[in-house]
Amino acid sequence: MTAALAAAWQGPGTLVLRAEEVLADVPRKADRTPEQRARVIAATDDARRARTAFLAEHGQDVYDALTGNRTRYLRLDELLDAAAVLLDGLVPTREQMAAEAGLAQADKEGREIDQAVFFSGVLRQERAGLHLMESLLRPTDRALALLPEFTGRGSVDLGRLHVERVGEAAHLTVTNPGALNAEDNDLIAAMDVGVDLVLLDDRVKVGVLRGGEMTHPRYRGRRVFSAGINLRHLDAGRISYTDFLLRRELGYLSKLQRGLLLADASGRPLTSRSPHWTAQTVQKPWIAAVDGFAIGGGMQLLFAFDRVIAASDAYFSLPAAQEGIIPGVANLRLPRIAGSRLARQVILSGRRIHATEPEARLICDTVADPAALDTAVAAAVEELAAPAVVANRRMLGLAEEPPSVLRAYLAEFALHQGLRLYAPDVLEKTARFTPAQPTPTAGDGGAAARSSAREGHGSSIMW
Repeated sequence: MTAALAAAWQGPGTLVLRAEEVLADVPRKADRTPEQRARVIAATDDARRARTAFLAEHGQDVYDALTGNRTRYLRLDELLDAAAVLLDGLVPTREQMAAEAGLAQADKEGREIDQAVFFSGVLRQERAGLHLMESLLRPTDRALALLPEFTGRGSVDLGRLHVERVGEAAHLTVTNPGALNAEDNDLIAAMDVGVDLVLLDDRVKVGVLRGGEMTHPRYRGRRVFSAGINLRHLDAGRISYTDFLLRRELGYLSKLQRGLLLADASGRPLTSRSPHWTAQTVQKPWIAAVDGFAIGGGMQLLFAFDRVIAASDAYFSLPAAQEGIIPGVANLRLPRIAGSRLARQVILSGRRIHATEPEARLICDTVADPAALDTAVAAAVEELAAPAVVANRRMLGLAEEPPSVLRAYLAEFALHQGLRLYAPDVLEKTARFTPAQPTPTAGDGGAAARSSAREGHGSSIMW
């Protein structure tokens, strides 16, 4: 198979090599003339078109070669490393990605787009795509290492996230106080580990996610759920396509809905806990407790939870379209949850929904006085800890979002989110929030611009 793939790659590989030669022949991105920029765009477009066509025809064979005919599970970075060795130029090398790691987003060549082409090509293949999705349901190595500590002490500090067992529940508290609990690479990694620990601890029946108290002056001492993606990190080139955008959707968000995989592709247990013969995954019900606001990625999270409890002064918004990106899997899930009309108002026009509005009942199950949120969460934990809940949520998940439907969506998301990361409008908008700007910024504790956007009921400047 490898020889046949190498032969088929010769034509596309020539175009990829030509693009690299063009890049080597021009100065850094900021110093290029219009003619040089045009040359680079033409060459990289040709290379990406060739990669796309190659993967459309050979994507399944490529994935099978990388995974031993789907007998091995590889994580995203492992798959990229193996693909770079299999066919020269199919994906950027580790060294090429490292060369861009310290650059601002606008100064990068956009090699993450080449990663997006690859993952989209894999996900478009039914067998390969479903296997890749399954591989990301495995427990993380860090969670397996921390599990004895968590089961013994009942708590663990993951930096951006604190996990604590309270009775039959495990409470995940987001602790990114200076940035209004905005999401960054570190938080995504911590959430992946935290969700694993909840699912691996047999004493835990229900998971609860809530935002911690803020240190930002405007919200000091108050809890907030999430301000979405950290725009300052994005502008600085510190939001990873694979470690943030793909890992978020294929990793812990998928584990919330589909559960944690307990066996490898050959049926060998992945943890000390052997999978039951009736299911290869362990699932548990999840509760989201929303204080303050759930913006962008924060609102996206709610669509994966079994119960959403919101404070009466909270609100929800998805301003991603105004800011230029795709709001994760919200475009798939929100129309099913709230209907097509409301979904378009929220996603395409940035409509904000306050917890006290009638439409909010399509987003959250319970609205409580802020002082009574703890009591509402405790009541929900008791209800969802019932033995039959897990079996029924498993069947609801299969009915609402079959894996094949999610795979087809993720195949398009993988490509187009990668493209949006480097779109001119996105780069221009995120540049407003660089550290040099005196106005405090979204995702890093900005108050002035954020306040005017929120109180004026306009588009938020967070995702």
